Amino acid sequence: MEQPLRFPPPLPHPDRRPSVTIVEQPTVRPLAIPGNNKIDEPFLSDIIKWDELVGRYLAGDIEEDVFKTYRLTNGIYGQRQGGLNQMVRIKVPYGSMTPDQLDMIGYLSEHYSRGWAHITTRQNLQMHYVQLTEVGDVMRLLASVGLTTREACGDTVRNVQGCHLAGACPYEVLDISPWAEAAYDHFVRNPIAQRLPRKFKINFSGCGTDCGQAMFNDVGVIATSRVDATGRTEAGFRIYVAGGLGANPHAALSLEDFTTRHELLPTIESILRVFDQAGNRDNKLRARMKWLVDSLGIDELRRRVFKVRHSLIASTTWPGGIPEAVLTAGDSPAGLAADVEPTPIGHGVSAVPVAINLSRPVEGTSEYPRWEQANVVRGVNNGTVSAYAHAPLGDITAAQFHGLATLQRDLEADVRLSNRQNLIYRGLSNEQLPELHRRLGLIGMATAGAELLRDVVSCPGADTCNLAVTQSRGLADAITEALEDAGLAEVPGLRINISGCMNSCGHHHVADIGFFGVERRVDDRSAPGYQLLLGGHVGDEQIHFGAKALRLPAKSSPQAVVLVVQRYVAERHGGETFASWLQRVGGAEAVAEDLRSLDHFDHDDHFVDFGETGPYLVATGDSECL
Repeated sequence: MEQPLRFPPPLPHPDRRPSVTIVEQPTVRPLAIPGNNKIDEPFLSDIIKWDELVGRYLAGDIEEDVFKTYRLTNGIYGQRQGGLNQMVRIKVPYGSMTPDQLDMIGYLSEHYSRGWAHITTRQNLQMHYVQLTEVGDVMRLLASVGLTTREACGDTVRNVQGCHLAGACPYEVLDISPWAEAAYDHFVRNPIAQRLPRKFKINFSGCGTDCGQAMFNDVGVIATSRVDATGRTEAGFRIYVAGGLGANPHAALSLEDFTTRHELLPTIESILRVFDQAGNRDNKLRARMKWLVDSLGIDELRRRVFKVRHSLIASTTWPGGIPEAVLTAGDSPAGLAADVEPTPIGHGVSAVPVAINLSRPVEGTSEYPRWEQANVVRGVNNGTVSAYAHAPLGDITAAQFHGLATLQRDLEADVRLSNRQNLIYRGLSNEQLPELHRRLGLIGMATAGAELLRDVVSCPGADTCNLAVTQSRGLADAITEALEDAGLAEVPGLRINISGCMNSCGHHHVADIGFFGVERRVDDRSAPGYQLLLGGHVGDEQIHFGAKALRLPAKSSPQAVVLVVQRYVAERHGGETFASWLQRVGGAEAVAEDLRSLDHFDHDDHFVDFGETGPYLVATGDSECL
């Protein structure tokens, strides 16, 4: 069924972020792209219902709390600015994007938002300051390129994540891309996933390195293999359950040693059904899967899941077999290219899997060689070539989106969003790299060091979030600037994550250096502060949460980072990791002793948050949905 689409002129916005300098304006395709004038079911039904309920809500026929539940389930958050200002969250399953989709996000961010959009740590895209009365138009335009906001928020199955190098990593056991697609297809709009006790997050990784970060999700799926009694190697999965961050982080626990490919989807659905039946619906603060393990115990949870799976597979309504998305695309691992000889470990090759093999120093002064060292990832054994486009804080302007789309078309590349808020171009050749670097430079996205130390991750913070108590994005910018000034921005093997409150939307618990925002009280005055955590890590099917060091004034936190990194660089042994060094020198408390002199408020500037001009005030609102 065809629906006309509106294309309004650009609107000025009072909170427009300064644009990145674009050296050359990219060629923008007209918006009359294939399929742009047609919206297919079930997208159309979602949009028609949205328009109807928004009209009834604005007319006063629907109560606020009822509409809020509906709005969140459709991926639309209210902002702390109130009124009709909304944050629109767009689902991007396993981060995979097409050129038409990139172009459309650029168009929408310019015409309905504030000129830029934001990549989240769950591989979603977000736009802020979209007016409630215009959300339906945004949904129509998104649907025309196969994107939706449906169930990006609320007590639903959220965006299905996946390793951004899936299908391009020589260490993977299976390409998890089609499996993540199958999980998304199975649960979006599924009646069993609409009114859960709380949100439910699914994550896929292609090998035990766990670059997709399965270890802190409600369901974390990691491809693995086993050898059966006949000596045949079978690829399948290991499933972890009940992980989570937030104010009370929990490590995910193994459900069983091996789950077959045929059993994967019914196992995930069985976990969801047990959660739906037994989750705490009386207290949302204790409603996540991690709390269900606390109340039932992991053994009882396993028993219930396997009981449901046994019945589910046997039911007449279960389709069975391998999902259509997997049959169509195939899930064979990247493997060994026919024209590439494998290079043994020890001959200039790191044993660290390719997806996290970004731990060597960046050397030289010429721009292209430095970018190639820092941003290009090669599959040593299979000859794949991938390269990061750097998006500081995950922010991309409208012009940059259009430039990225044109690049993707011209290079015929695959593009994914990473969980550290960058983009990666995949399926490249070595010959294409100089042109990619040149054209990324024209749109301000060729900085060497994507996913290295200068690439600080942050949640939106008090800029727009109702729960944040500090301007976390401002701190991220200040830390990056301090590291650049100190010559430390390219120290390898370290990651910094920031959240504007304790809820860990910025994943501060699993960073080498993590911060979450807190209010400090000094002589009856409020001041912005941060809790510093040290030693977090996720990978290799393990997770370690950062240990608390000390609380610092917000304006002193960048200097604290510089001091910690300087000491690590001076004292590390060879390739010693930050976690190993931290343990050797006595842990977070020992390092905190070096920073005690920073924990004081002796200047008026300490009572003003980053990006603000007046005295700091805590102005949190009601929780929309964590």
